[in-house]
Amino acid sequence: MEQNKLMLEKVKKRLRRHKRIRAKVFGTSSRPRLCVFRSLKHIYAQIINDEKGETLVSASDLEFKKLNRKLKKEIMTKDKKLLTGKVAIAYQVGKLIAEKALKKKIEKVVFDRAGYKYHGRVKALADGARDGGLKF
Repeated sequence: MEQNKLMLEKVKKRLRRHKRIRAKVFGTSSRPRLCVFRSLKHIYAQIINDEKGETLVSASDLEFKKLNRKLKKEIMTKDKKLLTGKVAIAYQVGKLIAEKALKKKIEKVVFDRAGYKYHGRVKALADGARDGGLKF
């Protein structure tokens, strides 16, 4: 019971931070918003045009099965950092969303970390997107 209360408090704090961030971060047609959602098992990313309210591109670690690609649990980044586990998977999702965005001629985005701290999986996804060719 006590643990559930603590979890709910954490979620409320994150949502409060997300609301504060969203007041400043807005995606346009020329520079859409790259939004990250992190669950305990998976990580998701979307590129959103807030003017029209539509999702232009989305990617997640679940898509690798559909695309018949292997998720690597260990990966070396461009700047020679070794990533393992979920962080390595987040990096690959970042590269995947960058690849999809470049196909739709989206090069510049605004990064929305959705209230999460900028480290770990969120940072790895952002680094993967940058290494994939997105600018933010």
